[in-house]
This record gives sequence, C-alpha cells and structure tokens, in this order.
Amino acid sequence: MTSDPLAFEFFNEIGIIDQLIGTMLTNALPTGMTKAQFTVLNHFVRLGLTEKSPADLASAFQVRRPTITSTLARMENAGLVSIRADPRDARGKLVSLTPAGRDMRERCITALGSIAPALEPIIADAEMQAVLPTLRKLRVGLDKLRD
Repeated sequence: MTSDPLAFEFFNEIGIIDQLIGTMLTNALPTGMTKAQFTVLNHFVRLGLTEKSPADLASAFQVRRPTITSTLARMENAGLVSIRADPRDARGKLVSLTPAGRDMRERCITALGSIAPALEPIIADAEMQAVLPTLRKLRVGLDKLRD
C-alpha cells in the first residue's frame, strides 16, 4: 500500500484501466480501424452531431490540431467522413459523418462485443450498471473543468 494521495490513486487506476481496455479495443476493431478513428465516429453518433470543425474535434479530444487533421484525412480517404469548406469562414473546414462512417461505427460496436466475455468473470453487468452513474458524473464534472 502506498501513501499516495487518494485522488492520485483513483486516477492512476482509471489510467491503467484505460491502457488495458484501449489495447483490447484496438485488437477487437475491424482491420484498418484505429482507436482514434473509432472515437471520432462514436463522438458524432453519441452526441448526434451533423457537422463539426476540426478545431472543435481537436478540443473535444484534447489533441493538437495536426493530430486530428491527420486522423480526419485518413478517415476521409476511407470514405468515413466528408470534409468541406466552411461557407462562413473561407479558411475553415466542416466535418460530417458519411453513411459508411455510421455503418463502420456499428461494425465496431458489434466487434467490441467480443470483449464482453472477457469481462464477465471480472465484473458483473449489475456492477457495471451501478458504477456507470458515478463515472458519468466524474466525466461531466471534469469536462466542465477544462472549459
């Protein structure tokens, strides 16, 4: 047992879980799909977005603009997103999900079902359901802090 502060231990556990599940996620995704690309697809569907600027996406994922631009370019080449000029800002771009992008997100969700059997002996569905409100509260609170 360490004498580290509680908040550090708490977030350290979350960070380790993120690394472990991130690897499982990457291995379960359809060939050619990256975790970064999946998170963009999921972001659009989860929030019901129609269009978002690359700058807004970079902010949402807390990455630098060149990082999201590179991810979006690969996704556009794969037909998962459409990128067009922003009619209100000649220098700006707007990103939208294509039907193929929506289909790929659903394929990813189906593929991620392969993770569920590995979790069953570790944590019961009822336990996940019980902790979900706390995790959502934490996410919402942390999201407000960054603004």
